[in-house]
Amino acid sequence: MKNSIVILFLLLLSQLGYGQGRAFKVTARPWAKGQKDLPWKEYDTRTIAQLDGFKATDKVHINEYGSDLDAPKHRATGFFRVERIGNRWWMIDPDGYRHLQKVVVGVRLGTSERNKQAMLDKFGTEERWIEGTAQMIHSLGFSGAGSWSNEEAIASYNASHKEVLTRSIILNLMSGYGKKRGGTYQLPGNTGYPNQCIFVFDPEFETYCDEMAQKLVANKMDKNIIGYFSDNELPFGPKNLEGYLTLQNPDDPGRVYAESWLKKQGITSQQITDEHREEFAGVVAERYYKVVSEAIRKYDPNHLYLGSRLHGKPKFIRQIVEAAGRYCDVVAINYYGAWTPSEKTMKHWGEWAQKPFIITEFYTKGMDSGLANTTGAGFTVQTQQERGYAYQHFVLGLLESGNCVGWHWFRYQDNDPTAKGADPSNLDSNKGLIDNEYNLYKPLADAMKELNINAYRLADWFDQQSNNNQ
Repeated sequence: MKNSIVILFLLLLSQLGYGQGRAFKVTARPWAKGQKDLPWKEYDTRTIAQLDGFKATDKVHINEYGSDLDAPKHRATGFFRVERIGNRWWMIDPDGYRHLQKVVVGVRLGTSERNKQAMLDKFGTEERWIEGTAQMIHSLGFSGAGSWSNEEAIASYNASHKEVLTRSIILNLMSGYGKKRGGTYQLPGNTGYPNQCIFVFDPEFETYCDEMAQKLVANKMDKNIIGYFSDNELPFGPKNLEGYLTLQNPDDPGRVYAESWLKKQGITSQQITDEHREEFAGVVAERYYKVVSEAIRKYDPNHLYLGSRLHGKPKFIRQIVEAAGRYCDVVAINYYGAWTPSEKTMKHWGEWAQKPFIITEFYTKGMDSGLANTTGAGFTVQTQQERGYAYQHFVLGLLESGNCVGWHWFRYQDNDPTAKGADPSNLDSNKGLIDNEYNLYKPLADAMKELNINAYRLADWFDQQSNNNQ
């Protein structure tokens, strides 16, 4: 009887994700754009415990940037850069050490009345908040803050601490120009444009980018900055060509350019094929990346240009990714809708761009948070422990690819349903490391920590497995 109980207990542990080398399943509700209430399904899931032959550690040897001190040094430039070493891309930190960009998006104070009171109760001041938050982020093996973070507070913290929070700053060049020009509107998670056509052919856009980029001179010598995102989730895609051709104003620079391009192809609007659509989408992307990258590098040539955070269909279109690769140092991807990162897709990104990529948004929501989880993207699971399993599973897939140099968890704090004026995609979902009272989700955090502190060894282990299989 006792033996039977032991066997049943061990079987239960293996199903929950414990036990070396045993695969298990997690039940989750998937997400797909435009679809609601999709059925819950079981997904094959892999955590560090399922990696036969890998021995996890609870210690990590890193420097102030969170870079790997156990590997040989490489050429140091005083700023972050990227380099392909063997079959794997790496970021190289200012001192020449291998770096994976493991960061948290939106490290900033919540704006709701509940958030404000909770901050005062827990921290008292903004200075104590950033102090405690930075310590928490570092304790979990993350190295910095992603987009939409409190840049001023983080810069102030970095100035007085050896162990810093690296920064990745979003500039919002196209959306900023659009608001100045007029015609943009709010969509869930990003900015909308007329016919979903960005204003990239406006002569004034180039001037605007130059004016905005002049501010980057102040960051030029800051070695804690990884680089810049120029925008978020721009609507590059196969609908661009007809979109520009049907803009209401016949003198709109975008419509004029599209009509001229169509004429050069020797076709009419009735003869447009999918090949034409994808080619023109690449032309739009090419124009955008050329303008913004030249402006950024003119005033700050020291930091990486990280792209525009491709999402949805654009990240699967070769011509768009190729255009990004010609001008970006790293191609940023917001990746939703996949429980497991696609090996084929990640290979394509590397081949098309000839540059590494980073995943700049991904998350999983838990129903035990008390939030409804009806908005945003991301899979939904039942518990915080399963959120941790999902994190490890997804990031292991990224590390298995030699083209990935980092990942950004979206995000620092949960949505607050009581907040006013929130983005429609951020109303009621459990996306955070912390809840609305600034309490850490410990089961999630523990799983993140285990993965993060083993990340460099995991990359080496996957490379060794790949070499053994050749």
